[in-house]
Amino acid sequence: MDDFFDRTAAVGSDEEEEEEDVNDETGEATTSKSRRPKTRNPDLADSSEEEEDDDEEEARRIRDGFIVDEEDEEAVEERKQKRRKRRREEKEVEDENLDEDDLELIGVPTGVREGGDGGEREKQGKFKRLKRGHRVEERAGNEVRGVEDIFSDDEDAGGAVRQAGFNDYTGDDLGDFIEEDEFPDEEAGGLDEDLGVRAPNRAGYAELQNLKDSGLDARALEDMQGAFGEGDEFGWALEAENDHDDTKQNPDQPLELKDVFEPSQLIEKMLTEEDNAIRMIDIPERYQLARKPYKDLSDLSEDEMMTRCAEESKWIATYMFPHKRNLAPSLRGPFEKAIEKVLYFMNWQNFEPPFIFQNRRDYLIHSEQIPASPDPSNPNAPAYTIRAEKLLTQDDLWTIVEHDLKFRTFDEKRDAIATSLETLKDVLPDFTDSVFDDMIPVAAQIDDLQDLQDYLNFQYSQQLRDHDAEVREVNGTQKRARGTRSVWDKVRAGPAYHFVRAMGITADGVAGNVSDKGGRRTYTEDSDTRPDDLADTLVQEPEFKTGSDVLVAGKAMWVEEFVMSPRVRRWVRKVYYEQLVFDVKRTEKGKRVIDEEHAYYAFKYLRNQGIKDLFEQPEMFLRMLKAEQEGLVEVVVRLPREKNVKSDLYRAVESDSFSEVADAWNGLRRECVDVALGKLHKLIARGVKDTVKNECENRVGGECRRVFGEKLDQAAYRPVGMVLGTVPRVLAMSSGRGDRGDAVCWAYMEETGRVLESGKFVELRLGNQEKFIEDGKDIAPFVELVERRKPDVIAVSGWSVETRNLYKDVKAIVESRNLMGAPYEDADEDRERQDPLDVVIVNDEVARLYQTSTRGEGEFPSMPPLTRYCVALARYMQDPLKEYASLGRGLVGISFDANQQLIPEEKLWRYLETSLVDMVNLVGVDVNEAVADVGYAGNLLQYVCGLGQRKAGQLVKVVNMNGGEVVSRADLVGDVDRQIRQAVSPVVWTNCASFVYVRYVDVEGEGPEADPLDNTRIHPEDYDLARKIAADALEMDEEDVKGEIDENGVSGVVKRLLKDDQADRVNDLVLEEYAEQLEKEFKDRKRATLETIREELQSAYEELRHNFGHLSSEQIFTQLTGETRESLQEGMIVPVSVKRTFNDHLEVTLDCGITGTVAESEYPEDVYQAQREAREVWTLHQVVRGKIKFLKRKELEVELTLREVELRKPFKRHVNDHDMEEWDDELEARDRKEARKAVDPASGRAQRVIKHPLFKPFNGAQAVEFLGPLGRGECVIRPSSKGPDHLAVTWKVFEGVFQHIDVLELDKENEFSVGRTLRIGGGGGGGKGWTYSDLDELIVLHVRAMARKVEEMMGDERYQAGSRQQTEQWLTTYTEANPRRSMYAFCLNPKYPGYFYLCFKAGQNAPLANWPVKVIPNAFELKGNKYPDMRALKNGFKVVIQHMGQGATANVPRR
Repeated sequence: MDDFFDRTAAVGSDEEEEEEDVNDETGEATTSKSRRPKTRNPDLADSSEEEEDDDEEEARRIRDGFIVDEEDEEAVEERKQKRRKRRREEKEVEDENLDEDDLELIGVPTGVREGGDGGEREKQGKFKRLKRGHRVEERAGNEVRGVEDIFSDDEDAGGAVRQAGFNDYTGDDLGDFIEEDEFPDEEAGGLDEDLGVRAPNRAGYAELQNLKDSGLDARALEDMQGAFGEGDEFGWALEAENDHDDTKQNPDQPLELKDVFEPSQLIEKMLTEEDNAIRMIDIPERYQLARKPYKDLSDLSEDEMMTRCAEESKWIATYMFPHKRNLAPSLRGPFEKAIEKVLYFMNWQNFEPPFIFQNRRDYLIHSEQIPASPDPSNPNAPAYTIRAEKLLTQDDLWTIVEHDLKFRTFDEKRDAIATSLETLKDVLPDFTDSVFDDMIPVAAQIDDLQDLQDYLNFQYSQQLRDHDAEVREVNGTQKRARGTRSVWDKVRAGPAYHFVRAMGITADGVAGNVSDKGGRRTYTEDSDTRPDDLADTLVQEPEFKTGSDVLVAGKAMWVEEFVMSPRVRRWVRKVYYEQLVFDVKRTEKGKRVIDEEHAYYAFKYLRNQGIKDLFEQPEMFLRMLKAEQEGLVEVVVRLPREKNVKSDLYRAVESDSFSEVADAWNGLRRECVDVALGKLHKLIARGVKDTVKNECENRVGGECRRVFGEKLDQAAYRPVGMVLGTVPRVLAMSSGRGDRGDAVCWAYMEETGRVLESGKFVELRLGNQEKFIEDGKDIAPFVELVERRKPDVIAVSGWSVETRNLYKDVKAIVESRNLMGAPYEDADEDRERQDPLDVVIVNDEVARLYQTSTRGEGEFPSMPPLTRYCVALARYMQDPLKEYASLGRGLVGISFDANQQLIPEEKLWRYLETSLVDMVNLVGVDVNEAVADVGYAGNLLQYVCGLGQRKAGQLVKVVNMNGGEVVSRADLVGDVDRQIRQAVSPVVWTNCASFVYVRYVDVEGEGPEADPLDNTRIHPEDYDLARKIAADALEMDEEDVKGEIDENGVSGVVKRLLKDDQADRVNDLVLEEYAEQLEKEFKDRKRATLETIREELQSAYEELRHNFGHLSSEQIFTQLTGETRESLQEGMIVPVSVKRTFNDHLEVTLDCGITGTVAESEYPEDVYQAQREAREVWTLHQVVRGKIKFLKRKELEVELTLREVELRKPFKRHVNDHDMEEWDDELEARDRKEARKAVDPASGRAQRVIKHPLFKPFNGAQAVEFLGPLGRGECVIRPSSKGPDHLAVTWKVFEGVFQHIDVLELDKENEFSVGRTLRIGGGGGGGKGWTYSDLDELIVLHVRAMARKVEEMMGDERYQAGSRQQTEQWLTTYTEANPRRSMYAFCLNPKYPGYFYLCFKAGQNAPLANWPVKVIPNAFELKGNKYPDMRALKNGFKVVIQHMGQGATANVPRR
């Protein structure tokens, strides 16, 4: 090994020099080495010496002391000027280094400059490398480089010299089209400075004085200057670059994170400048992120904001009120007022929905006084009753947030149009257009404004472009050539536009006529000449050479004006939304691919679907669009009464005259209307589909939000006899996906959330004394554990049917050993009692993600994944909310709805996040617990009202800086007197204050700052009101209150109320009188707030969630089997595996793990009639087809039949019943008929059509294309090219490797039926191949069996993932490192699918060799021998090698 290491130290040479730097932060001197080539000419002066002179002042300051005062601006500017001067000098040196060819190339006459020869160049200095920190001497231009200098830095320096004229010469107008290459970071510094030195002359255009020497006359020079400017248009950019370079070279600039970390790392860790700004700005984080693309409204005054909110509330109410079916039409006004107030809270005060719902709830309710009838028997009865209507729910508040963002887009687009109109008024003093005057005030949606924007760009594009060019010219930012006009501007300015006017009516006139149901507003005027004759009179060279050109241009212009007219679009869009229907047209590809088993068959022939129909099934429309993207169908928007629409437009555009000329013009007008309607159809149909798609996505997202809200709305498991909110002690157990008898992992978690103990059990089954079966050996340890730890509940879960057996075993042990839960007081019987320990099956969707997550491995690195799974189960029992919150964006991986994959992940996350925000703020967050346990409980903070990931992290950071504990809510905004830093800003604090609480019992001894109200949902702004209510409840006068405050602090009265246990006395107060007084004196509505105060004073932060939700039978069935009601139904034909045989029945197992039984009467007819025993017919693990008769989901059991008469009846999935008008039965029947008669064009035979979910009418190439994106082991059944008595099965062996299996059909009823006997190959048992009775059996026992063997091979330690050549190279390397050892490995043979190479090398000097290994069902075949598994295969290989002796590899082929 000594040959590989140099054990002697190298003597330092003058190629390395020590450079001493000073660390800006520590002030310590650090030493760094930089390599430089040896100086070839000692007489040359080192130019780096004069560069170092500029830094002596800085060095002197560092030597005088590490604390350096800041320089004044004059000194900094002086240093910058010195650097610029030095750059100019270096630039002049570079120019002198150019040879004659370079000078001639850039237009500088040779011989002009003095000292331009090579000898003079040797006397010049070098280039400076900023990042390398050393200088490189310049090599003479004619010096020959030696081999030893190939990798020296001189090459880089030389490259810099050669780049001196790069995009920098003044006479080449193509310079700006050359892009600089990107260089490695190490070289970037030098290149940056080199380019910075040359920047002032990099304009890319010839300077004016150089143009004068070019031979151009004065007029030509003036034209060139007018077209291209004077060459200083980009001076501002060059100055900015100079300033940037000065900044980069400023040694006083502090080091920032962006100088150390990659941008992607800063974004991931939320450490960018934008993230820091979000932390500091006093606006809720979620609002900042959502409003980022929009204009800031903080400049508006309060009156302007109120005006905006009033307009916006009407706009939003138009969308929301139709969905509030529980509200009477008379409540439309109060509904708009409520929205207006909410918008004021959101946009002016920046309150988030949870704050508004909790602390401004009175504004979401409409109440009115209803006079009561006089009651003589009760003269003191109130004169009126109050009727309250809830106008807005918490979900509605989030909907308003979404609509507010849409209105911002709407308003900004409207402002942009108004700005453009102001510009036009400046350009055209007499500008007026009634379209804008009429249409802007009535614009109600984005589409209306987009119509106006399109019209503006179409009608006034030339004027806007000219104005833009003038502004740029005045500002000096850009100069661009004028005179570019669109084709429509050319038509508008030419004689063809006279033809447009001759049409006799404008687009706006047509819109007015068709909109006015009472009659025509505008009458069409006919020309005196025919259209073609008029066009001939308008010919003008060169644009319109013939009358036909004029006619085409005039028609196109009128059509475009018609299409661009906002009035026309508004009318047509209204017609579409009232009448349109959707039709689905299957494509030729969809015709082949979508069969009756396909998920898209539900809409393959669907038609005449209105918008309301699709809103009722939003997932179906999203699937339709997905199928359209896949090229299987076309979703068509159609007007059922399109002819009526055209007739209305024809009447609106035609003239009333009767003549040949009038008929010609009317025919032309109808033709133009047809073309325009076609264009409008494409435009509006696209918009309609996008609108319906967005609404359908919102409905699916809303459903996911509802389901997730139900999952979150459950408190911790409540032990019997305990109050809601009690945290239980949990023993969690699971066998994962294991079979019966596998180890059961467990974890015990106490109520504080700590895992105190974990382990595993193997034998937990009770014995059977009658059969002399003893109890499992782990039952005693399990009972000891339960009695010692005394858990409140045992949680059992897993992802296999075996979990239910584990649940039964544990429950049986609890009952037989009389294991009891925690004792509790029975109020009814007034005694202490105990109930048997509860055993429950728990939802494990979070635990499945946690067990293999990075967070789980970090928290419990020594635990196996299944034990971590148990830890997550226990946590879920203690607080489901914390478990879901800990997943963050990983929540999108949980299934809340079967159709959630149809909506974008970002949109799904927004719905889930709002649900989390609502529930977290309902429950509240213990701020001290969150700070202490950032990794778990701290996950809740980001969902607190006003906070987010960044602001929550900032809060935790500052609280830790303040000592790690919050004594009162007021501490979060800081206290200068107590030296407490501000953790959140004022507005954010207002949002979050009532949702983060401080446990009073934890901080009671901290002094007068501790306040019991900080442990309630009462907001600090209402503390005085709460204290007043407490004083009134205790009937204390002002002197008593003052004395209590002096003694116990500002909340002394509240402390007295709670201490004396007199909180119930607040129920005696009439809160209605308080509310009326507050509204009368302070104009503040507080009725709901007063109710909250009363409840919180009696029970602070009471648990408001529902009880812990136990899984239903349906949910347990899906969790343990992975099957749903749609995927497993009665009547389905499924493959089953024989498990056990009995005299009177057969016990089988489905693929999902469910146990099934086949009664003797349900045996195949021939077996039942012959009275044959089951063990004579079926063997263990044999796979057969069975039809489900009864499915017992609760018991996880199924009854099946094997009778042939039942198996012949195919399963038909239920499809929604459609009316005759909604389903194209005729096309469906025609497709089926064509499928039966389809003929293969290659063979001329009828194509096979088989009713099987895996059958596809593919050829080999199509099968490979179809299986490409699917997983390994997937397969398709397809027609065979060998004839009607053959089938082919193609299955995916590996990526890019597919095996085609030929299947011979025997005993066929007819040409199109599937044979009763299916045979594969001839190399099976007895040379007869493998024989199967049906396709399901073939797939399971042959294809799936081989796929399992392939997975077993690829999972073996001896398998190499590379090619055979790479595997042989690995063997060679291994034997060279271990000369006395032999080695072998397996690798895939992609040339022959289903085969592997067994490559081996018997020692270092032995030749490489390989043998083929064939994969067959349930075995591997090597040298004619079959081996059931990899272990047997490897042992068999060794035996064969030993029998062949030392010369085993002498004649072994390698190919």
